[in-house]
This record gives sequence, C-alpha cells and structure tokens, in this order.
Amino acid sequence: MRMLLRGAAALAAVVTVASLTSGAAAQPRTGKPAGTSQTSATAQVPPGVTAGVAVFDRETGTFTEQINESAQFRSASVVKLLLALDFLWDRGPDHTIPPADRARLEPMLRGSDDDAANHYWSTYGGPAIIERMLDRPSLGLRDTAPPPTGYAGFWGYTALSARDTVASYRYILDKAPAPVRTFIMDNLRRSTRCSTADHFDQHFGIAGAFDRPWAVKQGWSGAFGTGTCGSRAATSGARKEAAPAPRAAAAVDLTRPALHTTGTVGATDRAIVAVLSLHQDGTSYGKAYTDLGRLTRSLKVPGAKQPAGTWFGTWGESVNVRKGPSTDGDPLTKLPAGVEVLVGCQARGEVVDVPPYTNEWWAYLPQYGGYISNIYISSPDNRLPNVPECGLPPR
Repeated sequence: MRMLLRGAAALAAVVTVASLTSGAAAQPRTGKPAGTSQTSATAQVPPGVTAGVAVFDRETGTFTEQINESAQFRSASVVKLLLALDFLWDRGPDHTIPPADRARLEPMLRGSDDDAANHYWSTYGGPAIIERMLDRPSLGLRDTAPPPTGYAGFWGYTALSARDTVASYRYILDKAPAPVRTFIMDNLRRSTRCSTADHFDQHFGIAGAFDRPWAVKQGWSGAFGTGTCGSRAATSGARKEAAPAPRAAAAVDLTRPALHTTGTVGATDRAIVAVLSLHQDGTSYGKAYTDLGRLTRSLKVPGAKQPAGTWFGTWGESVNVRKGPSTDGDPLTKLPAGVEVLVGCQARGEVVDVPPYTNEWWAYLPQYGGYISNIYISSPDNRLPNVPECGLPPR
C-alpha cells in the first residue's frame, strides 16, 4: 500500500481570527492547548474556509498574526520537513548526505515527491519519526502527533499546527547546523511550480502572494478537480490518496479538501508564514487556490512585497499559457481550472475565437512568464479595465 496520504484538514472548530499578538519560542509540549479566538485588523478568512495561521517576525521576535494557531491539521506534505530533519539530525560534523539520499531529498523538498517520503517513512520507523521529533526539546513541538491508530502507514495523517510549523522553521533557521539549514532552505527556495509526481500546481499561497525572495513547503489533499500544470495536462487533478475511509471520528479531520502554504518571506528569511486551510467538500482547486491566496495576501507579513498587477478570475479547463500573445508554438504551461491570476499588463495579439466570444487582447501573467487570451479572464470587456498595455517581454 502506498503511504502517501497528503492530508491537511483542520479541527471542526469554526475559525475565528486572532489579534496581532507577540510570542516567544515554543516550549516543549505540556498537553494539547486551546486555540486563540480574538479578532485581527487585517486577516480575512473566506467563508467556508477553516484556517490555522501563524506569522512570526524573526527581526522582532514576535508573532504578527495568530489564527487558531494551535489547532491540529493533518499535515499533508508539510510533514516532509520533519522527515528531512529526522534523516539529517545525526549525520556527523559535516552532515554529508549520501548521493542516493540527496537524489531523494531534493525532489521531496522542491517538488513534493511522494516516493521519497514513502522511502523515509518506511525505512526509518514511520510514526517513530514523529515521536523522535517530539522528544527533541530544541524543536519545541506542542501540537504535533503521529497518525491516528489504524493509519500508521500514512505520513500525511501526521497532525501539525500553524505554531508548530513556525517552530520547525525557527529551528531550521536559528538552531540547526549550518549545512542542514543551507540544504533545506536552498531546496525550498527552488520550489518547482509543478510537483514531481502528479503535476499539481504548487505555487499557491505564499508563492503567489509575494515577490521573491521566498522559500516554501506546500501541502494539499483531496478531490479538488483539475489542479494540474505543465506543458501537458496531467490525467488527474489534486491527488486522491490511496487510503481507506476513516474508520471512526478522529480528533483531526482526515477527509475534507485542504491546501497548506508554509515557508519564509523576505530578505534573510525575515518572516515565517504558516497557513493551514481546510475547504468544504466539492471545492474546486481554483476556488481553494483563490481563497488561500486572498487569505495569505491579507496577512501582516513583515518584509514581504506583493507583486505589481491586478488579480482576475479565470475560466476554462487547462488554459494554455503562451510565450507571446499568439497560439504559435507549444504552451509554456497550463493553468489549473478557474484559478485567480495576477495580470501585469495586456497586449494586442492573435484573435482568439471561443464561440460566442472573440478577443484580440492577451494578458501577461508575470508569475507564469507568459500570456493567456483575455477571452479566459473573468471580465465583461475584451480589454481589461485598469491594466496597462505592454510590449513583448525580453527574449
């Protein structure tokens, strides 16, 4: 049985937005704490979304956002940070990584490769990995827990919280040996848009909300429909895990669609951001992508810069992103169905006919490095309002 349950679902509590509060480093676990339930001046949690959020400013040593930060979510691929840390923990003074493991760890961190996670989970004890991480005071995990009884083979069912995710990044950045920090963070900075195994577009949340520099480890789970990217559409959308239905009610929701975005933002990795989100059954990837993006952009993230442009919704299945404003040549990639995109400018180009619509204008998407026909932008006019005209980008 493949052990790749990429879960991420929150407790069934109704999300409430917490005030901007300061916090110290996480202390070793002393039981399961309650989440906060105050209000924030900036954070916007979309209707129907359950979220756990923590944003930590490393420059001031304080949290700028905390929203249900102690609530447990199933981890999905965010647990791969712990798998990598566990393997690298006692590698000797130079932390030399054998070539075979480097060949697994790099795609696991950059492209969220599941086969690599399966290898480390099955080789190094499965749930025992999580227990080892909990027993390490320097990590200070409080809400993390192994998969529930009956699901020991599924690493994605590990329970995490937003504040524990921040604690993991704080350990990597501030306490881990330099070779470990450099290896992990350099790979997270090289996150690929298309995940390794299923061609899922993983540049949502942090990667879409902020300009580089950023480093991300994402997680996703559930039947979102088409969430694929790349020059060829994959045969399926968000991964559907090879797992049985939950046998009984669990403290952590194991079923609803989820999207997690975690990582660092800004020069010198100033801000650590963890946004764990759970969505209603039947939610499309485009809607989840849009909701998570809007939530992430609404947060107070010190040192972050939002990219220039205007956000628009899209329609259509696997819309091609082209090098220029025409259908010449192979597409650069394909848009997941219905995602919200950032438009930097627009240009006249080849006339596109999708009856009953005809349009000669094309939108340049800086985050994809290419164009889509305005016909697929959710706007009433052929020319997008308040978007400047542009020439072709440099070749």
